[in-house]
Amino acid sequence: MLIADLYQIYLQFPSIQTDTRKVKKDDLFFALKGPNFNGNQFAHAALAKGAAYAIVDEPVENTDSRIINVPDVLETLQGLALYHRSLFLFSTSGKEVPFIAVTGSNGKTTSKELMHAVLSSTYKTYTTEGNLNNHIGIPLTILKVKQDAEIAIIEMGANHQKEIEAYCTYTMPTHGVITNCGKAHLEGFGGEDGVRKGKGELYDYLRQNKGAAFVMWDYDYLRKMSEGISIRFTYGTRDADITGIVTSSSGLLEVSITRGADIGLIKTNLVGEYNLPNILLAVAIGKYFKVPDEKIKTALEHYMPSNSRSQLIEKDGAKIILDAYNANPSSMKAAIENFAKMEGENKILILGGMMELGPESLQEHQNLINLVNKYKWEVVVLVGGDFNKVNHSFTFFENSSQAKEWYKNQIFEHSSILIKGSRSTAMEKVLE
Repeated sequence: MLIADLYQIYLQFPSIQTDTRKVKKDDLFFALKGPNFNGNQFAHAALAKGAAYAIVDEPVENTDSRIINVPDVLETLQGLALYHRSLFLFSTSGKEVPFIAVTGSNGKTTSKELMHAVLSSTYKTYTTEGNLNNHIGIPLTILKVKQDAEIAIIEMGANHQKEIEAYCTYTMPTHGVITNCGKAHLEGFGGEDGVRKGKGELYDYLRQNKGAAFVMWDYDYLRKMSEGISIRFTYGTRDADITGIVTSSSGLLEVSITRGADIGLIKTNLVGEYNLPNILLAVAIGKYFKVPDEKIKTALEHYMPSNSRSQLIEKDGAKIILDAYNANPSSMKAAIENFAKMEGENKILILGGMMELGPESLQEHQNLINLVNKYKWEVVVLVGGDFNKVNHSFTFFENSSQAKEWYKNQIFEHSSILIKGSRSTAMEKVLE
């Protein structure tokens, strides 16, 4: 079946599902395959649950007119997303709908959420839900963008080179952001230089297609990487289109905009000086797309973090920073240093292991221990990963479930606690 023909079916049944456990009436079921699953085997189950059609790429027993055979289900899903995306090259007003791609080692999801908060105050804005930012999530996100869209924000995660390049072929971004290039997914990228090359594929696409980039001007490497892009709108602490500084980070982060917008002080609900670039980016995006200053300020002050990202929680008399959605050497260092500078008594660190660091994992975990040892803490607890393979004298647990049992038996009244770790360690369970 041709993509154009499948698209006509999609217009009738625009809800797509890849998991039979979540199938609802009139969904389109795409039978994706992975190392440990084969959706083709569940095509009939999806139809029995009410799916309108099942798209498969292997022979399925018991022929059903609602089963559509294609050469490759994943490529078909991505091709359908490209077909849908191409329809936004011109809106009903005759102007192209901006598609903003966001990638980076740290902060991309928070940045995406802040950007969405600002832009949606003025425009009909669609964005990535949660962290659906991979080769499956991105096409699903694109296919959820409706015809009334005025702007779309697409988050792109990556752990190896050529991945961002592939995403750009069907996302076709008109604007882009690389939040930073740090020590994340070193195993897949092949080191820090590989991270920059991989993330830089977004800049390559914008450069080749006369797109616009929002560049954190404090980072010299992003200045250099973005050279040759037609439009660069900059943000940072100095010498940029939008500048700002941290006014207070002892509790919730407060930022003052010093150039480019008449906003003044922004009192956020975020924790940590490391969120300054994310705030400045959101202001830059807002100004670029002509969102009124007062709407930018209101959107940023009303934004509430969720999903264990930079959340400040008060529980059992303790103040807890829950930043447990993800972790790598760069984000861990920023979080620990920020926590050390914050006001508070009886400071406690509960840190989960870092993943996908390859042969550098042991050294990076040891570097983190060395950093922790520079400061005075009431208690330090390490959980999982390679923390059990490096030199330290702290309490260690194999997993967050064990750490949870320990936590339940402690009294942390009048304490400040930082909980952070990679997604696979599920550090938020400590508080359950």
